[in-house]
Amino acid sequence: MNSHKDLLAGKVVDHIISHDLFSQWLGIEVLEIKEGYSKIKMTVRPEMINGLGIVHGGIAFSLADSAFAFACNNRNNLSVALDTSINFIKPVHVGDILTAEAKELHNGKSTGLYHITISNQKVHAVALFKGTCFRTNKALMSI
Repeated sequence: MNSHKDLLAGKVVDHIISHDLFSQWLGIEVLEIKEGYSKIKMTVRPEMINGLGIVHGGIAFSLADSAFAFACNNRNNLSVALDTSINFIKPVHVGDILTAEAKELHNGKSTGLYHITISNQKVHAVALFKGTCFRTNKALMSI
């Protein structure tokens, strides 16, 4: 059974994604939301190829960044990225189904720390993302 906090988290993410045209363009589908946690997926399309003929690294980064945003904002406390980093482990190909799972490592008063694993449909990790957010103490949506 979902807790009140997890229901709020879902409503906040629904609000965010309804206004997030870039996540919509990526084709992101929300799989699971809990307080301080998100799991999302997308399918890599041909227009996501870079000039070298491989999938642009920004695709995995952007998917992870959306998972990060959904996890760190879902308490309805507007939070923005303060620092992010990514390690690319395996190549990503057109047609791959990528899943990003964001887990909260620290929830502080003014900052939060998150680890996001991006995996392909074979459940192989293709990238690891770490994000630190700054909490503004402003509500994202009125409740």
